[in-house]
Amino acid sequence: MGRQAFYDRLSGQLAEIEAAGLTKEERVLTSPQGIWVEVAGRSEPVLNLCANNYLGLANHPQVLEAARAALDEYGFGLSSVRFICGTQGPHRALERDLSDFLGMEETLLYGSCFDANGGLFEPLLDGCDAIVSDEFNHASIIDGVRLCKAQRYRYGNNDMADLRRQLMAARRGGARDILIVTDGVFSMDGYLVNLPELCALAEEFGSLTVVDDSHATGVVGPQGRGTAAHFGMTERVDIVTSTLGKALGGGSGGFTSGRREVIQMLRQRSRPYLFSNAPLPVAVASAHAALRLTRDSSELREKLQQNTYFFREGMAQAGFDLLPGEHPIVPVMVGDAAKAAALAAKLLEHGIYVIAFSFPVVPKGSARIRCQITAAHCRAELEMAIEAFKAARAELEG
Repeated sequence: MGRQAFYDRLSGQLAEIEAAGLTKEERVLTSPQGIWVEVAGRSEPVLNLCANNYLGLANHPQVLEAARAALDEYGFGLSSVRFICGTQGPHRALERDLSDFLGMEETLLYGSCFDANGGLFEPLLDGCDAIVSDEFNHASIIDGVRLCKAQRYRYGNNDMADLRRQLMAARRGGARDILIVTDGVFSMDGYLVNLPELCALAEEFGSLTVVDDSHATGVVGPQGRGTAAHFGMTERVDIVTSTLGKALGGGSGGFTSGRREVIQMLRQRSRPYLFSNAPLPVAVASAHAALRLTRDSSELREKLQQNTYFFREGMAQAGFDLLPGEHPIVPVMVGDAAKAAALAAKLLEHGIYVIAFSFPVVPKGSARIRCQITAAHCRAELEMAIEAFKAARAELEG
């Protein structure tokens, strides 16, 4: 074996991925993020149905103005990690407001929610403890768990009977502390976690609970406070991780919120926090403006709910196989990866920008088009999308 054998092996694996229809290609946008986007190689804008811009705040005037003001006052980047010389007033202000928003004691900002999840478990748990994780949790949770020495248990997606079995196994295994971790909204399916039963099991077994609310913050619950608020269970969730890169302006950044003891330990020991540059002041300020917008008015969430219901009803009436739910993630199930990719390509020809998701992002045989509805879509645009889906299906079948 040598260098060329290494590259030959990678080439062979890439050829297998392509042959299976699983190659992921990037489309280049030549415009800002929005409802209509311009894609390199196309002369006309296309309707965007695949962004996490749930509240349409990525280009909201107040969000942009906050970013401009922060750039002028605080500069672009800090060239340092937080504890050396990378913390500014906007970081602390956003952390305080996020804590108040979520009903938590303290919050710690990260460069992304991937970093927040990656740096969560190892500082808090060791080999004497156990983590019980939902099988459909986000990749960042999976990677964070792998970095921790705690015992690992996995339960079937949202399967509370299996969660009970795994908690019993963790207790039998002598775990000192048990931490249950789940997505609040499962990103490929749009399902909400069964939080009431999960918290009941956590209390029965003396476990802690962690919820990644990346697809819920700003969207789900009163004022967009997330899945715990949606179920009236804020005080029963110990730790929340989430992102600033979806509903809260669509930029970058993530955070962890919880009890003071948890956040202070993360400040001392969480490696992505200690060894990564501070979040950009521009991103922090714009996310803070987005937080104020979603906190202070329900108008955008109400419009989002109306749009989601209209699109789901129209697609169901057209005979498409949708995963049920109320979240603006609307998975259109196809099954075969190559067919899903062909449908996405055909939809682009009809002016609809969507992406096909297949293994390893979703399980084999469950390829889909994940549509994501926003408050900024209008009724006519959603009608156009439904008609385009119908036309693309007819062309591929006929």
